Amino acid sequence: MTRASQPPLIVLPACRLDKEGQPFHTIGDKYVRAVAEAAGCLPMMLPSLAGLVDPLEVVRRADGLVLTGSPSNVHPARYGLAEHEKAQPFDPWRDSVTLPLIEAALAEGLPLFAICRGMQELNVALGGTLHARVHELEGRADHRRPQSDLLDVQYGPRHTAFVTEGGLLEEILGQRRIEVNSLHWQGVDRPAPGLRVEACAADGTVEAVSLPGARGFVLGVQWHPEYKAMENPVSLKLFEAFAKAARLHAQTRPGVAGALREGA
Repeated sequence: MTRASQPPLIVLPACRLDKEGQPFHTIGDKYVRAVAEAAGCLPMMLPSLAGLVDPLEVVRRADGLVLTGSPSNVHPARYGLAEHEKAQPFDPWRDSVTLPLIEAALAEGLPLFAICRGMQELNVALGGTLHARVHELEGRADHRRPQSDLLDVQYGPRHTAFVTEGGLLEEILGQRRIEVNSLHWQGVDRPAPGLRVEACAADGTVEAVSLPGARGFVLGVQWHPEYKAMENPVSLKLFEAFAKAARLHAQTRPGVAGALREGA
């Protein structure tokens, strides 16, 4: 098998959870499944081992990076605020891996697709800030997960996202309005310098961002396109666009990954 015919290797950083005094590195099945099925790529979980994993080495071996959603929030200290109860729960181990990884990915032009917490990490890594509880802001809607035991209700369409004219998201989707799910407390406050807002909810909540001028594909979305991605035309377009960028990256760059895959 030639390198060009192999599925791109996509790294997905894990969360760290403690259970009965033992730390576990975890990632939701729906994310790795979407990367494998909707994107047609090879997902690889990266453990939250800050200080033991070189971000640049990871980026140079990968063909793409997906930053997933999580039950945890980015720690406020990462965007210049003191720790406070409303921003909990935290996962400082994940923060310590993903934020340097984003910087390395952008420096190397590695395609990056950021989902929910991942989009918030992208914003923070580039100097933006976050709201801990969007639903408590005056004039904002409640973007939290619906209170239902049925996943199809939790991840069902909740509101319209209005897509920015002439942006990357419109280019991918070919439409200016989409219906999205909503399962988040935290959201973008001040977008980072250089980020372009690609979509907003009717209440002004940022729903998607990109990075014009980046060396590679960079897109963040606040909703969850990974849930049953194969059944959702919008989700499929997003993962296919990311996969196209990852394949191009794999085919056009020299590096460690190519040497390993071709048996050098």
